[in-house]
Amino acid sequence: MSDVHLNPLEPGQRIVMHAGALVPALALAAGGLAAGFAARSELDLPGWPFALALGLVALWSLLIAPRRRWAAWGWALEEDELHVAHGVWTMVHTVVPLARVQHIDVAQGPLERTLGLARLVLHTAGTAHATVTLPGVTRETAEGLRDKIRAHIKAEQW
Repeated sequence: MSDVHLNPLEPGQRIVMHAGALVPALALAAGGLAAGFAARSELDLPGWPFALALGLVALWSLLIAPRRRWAAWGWALEEDELHVAHGVWTMVHTVVPLARVQHIDVAQGPLERTLGLARLVLHTAGTAHATVTLPGVTRETAEGLRDKIRAHIKAEQW
């Protein structure tokens, strides 16, 4: 990666990530129960191994994976670029030249609003990966970053 010091996401973003994992984890657990029931009734096999295996995957995806994903995120605003890094298995380090930013959004969902968090969404010139999202920063931080980037864009007019 780069030698840029990356700031971590706010701790409240872990709650957002755990909440986002809840429905898939419940679906996995329900699938495990259904597979166990089907194995027992249709195939005359013990059903508990199916339920246990998918239940363990559901627990991992709900309790462990969001914490690891949260720890893998980082960001830094340099003089003329924004660095956003994330990824546990596939590590991605995106560098956004501020001169390429076309417009900026600060977005919040209901849970993010409750936790005082926001997402900074940068829309850049170009087609591939033209949107870069930085989740899990405070609303004040997102607005401050937006204002700094907007000032940089205005200063670099043709």
